[in-house]
Order: sequence, then structure tokens, then C-alpha cells
Amino acid sequence: MKHIAIISDTHGILREPVMAELDAANCIIHAGDIDTPTIADSVRMLGETYMVRGNNDLDWAKELPASISVTIEGVRFFIVHNRKDVPGHLSEVDVVIYGHSHKYFSEVIDGVLYLNPGSCGKRRFNIGLTMVRMIVDRGQYQYEKVIIPQD
Repeated sequence: MKHIAIISDTHGILREPVMAELDAANCIIHAGDIDTPTIADSVRMLGETYMVRGNNDLDWAKELPASISVTIEGVRFFIVHNRKDVPGHLSEVDVVIYGHSHKYFSEVIDGVLYLNPGSCGKRRFNIGLTMVRMIVDRGQYQYEKVIIPQD
């Protein structure tokens, strides 16, 4: 069993409540727009981490993949920054994680969970700050939206 913290669009900011969630997790998924190598390094230091490059991740992030597929505790993930970059036909995927819009989204489409954790970095468009807690175990998952307190 693994506890996964899922974040996106940190844009150079790791707030204290977000760090507490990351620290409590066994695994971290970051769906891009990290913005600085310092943030990427801080997240990686916490343990097992999967990150993709976002549209604001510039030269420092050229080694980060645009998308990745990974299986964690039997759950198959496809991770990308922008939903428009999800291939039209995905096979053998249980969960698609993406960011970019800064807006939380969760819906099962054709048997695949499409999950945007929202942004936990800079506020944008009066959208609240969010992330996701997920538990994966033997091919099953449970998740919940985490609302980050307003400053």
C-alpha cells in the first residue's frame, strides 16, 4: 500500500500545508509547472517522485519528460502536464493525472480516472488551492481532494 501526494502547478511555491502532505506520503506525483529546480529538488528529497515538465518549466527542466507512464502498487498511471497532450487512445491505463488549468477535476471516462489536482502554488483566477491524497493498493485506488488553507 502506498500513500501518494499528487500536486501540480506549484510555480515556485511550496506552502507549509503542502509540504506536510508531501512529507506524510510514500510517493509524490508532480504534474508540471514546477518553475524552479529548487522546488524539484525539495520534492525529490522526500522520496519516490514522478515529475513531468510543464509549459513554464524552462531550460533547467529540459531533462524532465513531457509525459510518463508508471505503475504503482498495480495502478497504472499516465502523467502529463496539459490534458490536450493525452493521447486519443490510451490502453492499459487506470488513472490519467494532469495539471495546467489550476482547477481541480475528477471524472471517470471510459473506465479511466482523469484527475487534475488543481494548483497548490500561485493563486489564479480566484480558484482555490488544491491537491490530492491517494491510496493505492493491489490495483485499487481511493483518493480525496485536499483544500489548501488560504493565506
